Amino acid sequence: MQTYSETVHSSTPVPPSFLAIDNVSKLYDTPKGAYTVLDGINLTVDEGEFVCVIGHSGCGKSTLLDMVSGFRQPSSGEVRLKGEVIGQPGPDRMVVFQNYCLLPWKTVFENVYLAVKAVHPDKSKAEKTELVHKHLAMVGLEEAADKKPGQISGGMKQRVAIARALSTYPEVLILDEPFGALDAITKEELQEELLQIWTDHRVTIMMITHDIDEALFLADRVVMMTNGPSAKIGEILTVPFDRPRNRNQIMDDPRYYALRNEALDFLFSRYAHHE
Repeated sequence: MQTYSETVHSSTPVPPSFLAIDNVSKLYDTPKGAYTVLDGINLTVDEGEFVCVIGHSGCGKSTLLDMVSGFRQPSSGEVRLKGEVIGQPGPDRMVVFQNYCLLPWKTVFENVYLAVKAVHPDKSKAEKTELVHKHLAMVGLEEAADKKPGQISGGMKQRVAIARALSTYPEVLILDEPFGALDAITKEELQEELLQIWTDHRVTIMMITHDIDEALFLADRVVMMTNGPSAKIGEILTVPFDRPRNRNQIMDDPRYYALRNEALDFLFSRYAHHE
């Protein structure tokens, strides 16, 4: 006999996860047979969550995020955003790459304007221009609007790439080692700026990094991948530090070193990468 509480519970629909990676595998055909890059990946990401994916080269990090962006398709399993299967790239998921991907013959303003124009074709020119200026101001680049990529620093180029991605108001921001090519000081400055932007907009972020300290400073959770081939999610660290975060306070917290040591043990002991 079914009780009232059971009846209510069973009739209440369960909302889909915001972002769901459901039993995803990726294989490539080679002359030697099928090569499995990823094998049975399961992960859900909440709306507004900041997740870092970390692991050695060849563990399929970029392949995984390419399937979230829609640039690649799983061999089996599904990637879903708000219950809808991701089958192709779309403006609801924007990517920031390590190498910026800016058009060198266009100005900073024009690089961002192209994205706004592509995603918001029905907006007036004045509205598009306002969006561009708003997002350049957000990353502190209003004064560089008329410069071309060759005239600005690497850190400024990455700011342009972030402004371009955010100007389309995506639901998911995908960052593929965005600070990997920058010097330590610039990297820390952009980490702080990224956290402030994320705090203000609460866009869902999935970010690839090789830097454990960066992951622990930025993320809500750190997803650690086993080595390829047939890479899996080996362990997920939940980062307990309150937001907004202060780098010095975090580094004085004994929990920080416990998490850091756990990540180091995973990457360089249990899953040491042997060339």
